[in-house]
Amino acid sequence: MTHCAVILAAGMGTRLRGELADRPKGFLRLGEQTLVEESIDRLAGAGIDDIVIVTGHCAEFYERLADQRSGLVSTVHNVEFARSGSMYSLYCARAVIDAGFLLLESDLIYESRALTILLAHPAADVILLSGPTGAGDEVYVETRGGNLVAMSKDRSALSGVTGELVGMSRISAGLFGRMRRIAEAAFADSLHFDYETDCLVAAGAEQPIACPVVADLAWSEIDDPAQLQRARETVYPEICRRDGLPRQAV
Repeated sequence: MTHCAVILAAGMGTRLRGELADRPKGFLRLGEQTLVEESIDRLAGAGIDDIVIVTGHCAEFYERLADQRSGLVSTVHNVEFARSGSMYSLYCARAVIDAGFLLLESDLIYESRALTILLAHPAADVILLSGPTGAGDEVYVETRGGNLVAMSKDRSALSGVTGELVGMSRISAGLFGRMRRIAEAAFADSLHFDYETDCLVAAGAEQPIACPVVADLAWSEIDDPAQLQRARETVYPEICRRDGLPRQAV
């Protein structure tokens, strides 16, 4: 069983500066807790007992959180966060990952069912997809036989669209090793290399990566003001309803 999760939290959140002030995106608050605290609690409730947060911008927020959640949460810092992509952040955690893990992003809200499906799926490597969201800035995924073929924000670049990337995956030790090798070659040219559209797609050409679709999944990433408004008004209340949580607007 998977016991570890990695949360990528190095981004600067430039499109949300008006909302963030001096906080990282994971410290946005839609309810009583911040986004990252809610995610940590969901992960712990699903049996995850080792959560690694890769920090960058405003790292001190996550370091204090790790102190408060000692024994459950630890941090790894990406010193190159201002000039690197998401795969370099994940690469920074390689020394503390010795088995398969869940991979998430810090700006996600999601219902608990997403974790249940990821953890229960029979494939070794899994990328969770949803049905259409209309949220803006979607990453579309093409599959063949249920496995990853391609991803793009331009759906016309794909032969067909199976679903939308949620930003939650289960990565085996074997796949992570392959991703590291692919990334190391790319880093010789640039640290701007993304774990999903660049690295996972390249790895998926060499081995199967399952892409189950949960058509009605309640989830959202929060990258810009429009997504934040949608999350506050529609998605977060629905997540609270489905998970049986009290909804307290902030």
